[in-house]
This record gives sequence, structure tokens and C-alpha cells, in this order.
Amino acid sequence: MTEELDLTGQDSDAGSEEVVLTPAELIERLEQAWMNEKFAPELLESKSEIVECVMEQLDHMEENLRRAKKGDLKVSIHRMEMERIRYVLSSYLRCRLMKIEKFFPHILEKEKTPHEGELSSLSPEELVFAKQYMANTETYLKNVALKHMPPNLQTVDLLRSVPKPDLDSYVFLRVKERQENILVEPETDEQRDYVIDLEEGSQHLIRYKTIAPLVASGAVQLI
Repeated sequence: MTEELDLTGQDSDAGSEEVVLTPAELIERLEQAWMNEKFAPELLESKSEIVECVMEQLDHMEENLRRAKKGDLKVSIHRMEMERIRYVLSSYLRCRLMKIEKFFPHILEKEKTPHEGELSSLSPEELVFAKQYMANTETYLKNVALKHMPPNLQTVDLLRSVPKPDLDSYVFLRVKERQENILVEPETDEQRDYVIDLEEGSQHLIRYKTIAPLVASGAVQLI
């Protein structure tokens, strides 16, 4: 596991860029994406490039193990590491699917009208899943409940019926890059907005929407 891998990513200040990662760095990127996805209240940007590279790396590791000598202790150690990586990968993808199922109307609405410079939250496969899930939900509601209702009640607005992600919830984070002049909204009407600096390596409990852009840029890590 010493070869380098090419990963094409998106940079907020430029277009696409090619990043060369070692397998260890690739797994670290996956673990960071997994932790952020687990603790963020909203669906984050899709890391499909990382997922694809990790799956390719797992196939490469499996092929190497087939050629290894039977009974070699290194084989058992590498298999344990592969199972750990598979767990992180499946947990990451499962967490994203759960959020799509929970917030699908809002996620699809956001995909229709993205803000300038905003990257898609869904991979192509996730977009297909979200659309199918919404269509199946609407069909189920019509067949099971709505058709038995009075005509004026046979429609439902899923955007209003399904709760939005709670961006006001609090999250724990570790600062990876020092940040200055972060505007914090007041907790009560008596308080005023105030500004804080986030020192590298420090940990904080803070409202998610305050630091959401820093999560997206990688400047902070949710924990």
C-alpha cells in the first residue's frame, strides 16, 4: 500500500484539481467524510470520488492478498484492515441514505435551485434513489390514504410535511485550520452578535449553521 492514487476533487476557489494521495491519505479522507456526515444535521457534499477510489483500493488489496503466501501473519492483519475500511465505507453510505430518506423533499428542492458556486449534495446514483424514493412515497400516500380523503384534501405538500434539517442544532468540532472573525449569533434576544477566533487544534461546541461553510471547506472536523 505504498502507491499513490489520483483523486479529482473540487476546490472552492478554482475549478477541478487533481490531487495525488497515498492510500493512507485516501482512507483518512474517507474517515473525515464519515465523521462529518455522522454528526452534521444536513446532507453534506457527495464524496463520490473518494468512495470510488477506496473501492478500487480495496479491490487492489484483495488481489494482492490472493497472491500472498498462505499462513502469512501479514495477510490476517491486512484482512482486518480491509474489514475496518469496508465498515467505515458502508457506514458512510448508509448514513447518507438515511438522511436522503429523512429529508428527501428538501434535498431535491435544493438540487433544483443550487446557489452560485454550490456543489451538488448528491451523487448521480443518490439523485436517482432520491427521485425514486419521492415518487414511491407519493404513490403510497395516494393509494393508502389520500384517495379516501375528500377531494380538497387529496394533495399533500411534502416540502411542508417533511421536517427540514435542524441547522440550529449544536455540534462538537476540532479546528484544523485557524479561523478568524467567525460571527456567532446570539442565544437570546438580549444578546448581540459577537465574533470569535478558532485556534488550530482547539475544540468547540457550537451551532452548526455558524460553522457549516468551514465543514464544507475542511477547515474544521466534526467529532
